[in-house]
Amino acid sequence: MHREYHKWFSSNLNRDMELLVFGYSGRAVLFFPTRTARFYDYENWGIVNSLQTAINNGEIQLICLDSVDGESFYNKDVFPSVRIERHLQYERYVLDEVIPFVKSINNTNFLEAAGCSMGAYHAINLATKYPWLFKKAVGISGRYDLTEAIGDFEDLFNGFRNDKVYHNMPAQFITNIDNEETLNQLKAIEIILAVGETDPFLAGNQQLNKLLIEKGINSHFYQWGSNAHRPHYWRQMVPIYI
Repeated sequence: MHREYHKWFSSNLNRDMELLVFGYSGRAVLFFPTRTARFYDYENWGIVNSLQTAINNGEIQLICLDSVDGESFYNKDVFPSVRIERHLQYERYVLDEVIPFVKSINNTNFLEAAGCSMGAYHAINLATKYPWLFKKAVGISGRYDLTEAIGDFEDLFNGFRNDKVYHNMPAQFITNIDNEETLNQLKAIEIILAVGETDPFLAGNQQLNKLLIEKGINSHFYQWGSNAHRPHYWRQMVPIYI
């Protein structure tokens, strides 16, 4: 399997960022890592290998990104307003640096966002905010409203709210989208949500899927048995949905 390691200094994040590229052609898939995980974890967990056939056949090119979740959403040492600002810097890194890089190595016009757990949030959030950039978005075991406390998962903003937080919670901002051009752009994307039947985020996935369908957006919802919030399940799910 073709594999490349890349590292550069990000002007948006003011730090070095790393990523891995698997494959040489096909649909370009931005694969966002799980909560506070690293760019190499999907490879270590055997999830990249589960896509080996598609990668080797030139059907997809997988770009495994790093995250700064530990500096943004999960950084309890800074005020919530600083957390969302750091996330937005990460977003600019993806938009201004990663996507142009991908276009420089892959001439496809098919860009897909995907991820598991927290990576699902990043994928769905980015694709629904910038739908004209993407053809498809896949969220597996995802949480799409980080302000909502669910079981052991706390509100990541400790009750703090502002417009920037709102516009980065898909379960919130999609509700109020009424601009026809934006809706048409969203309707051109295929969105896939997959989650386990005992996953604490099940209800949120069901609600988001219902909201997307009500807006006329091409959303597909798949419910798996058990919690399905582990690499063992993701190795099975990723080849089906990506």
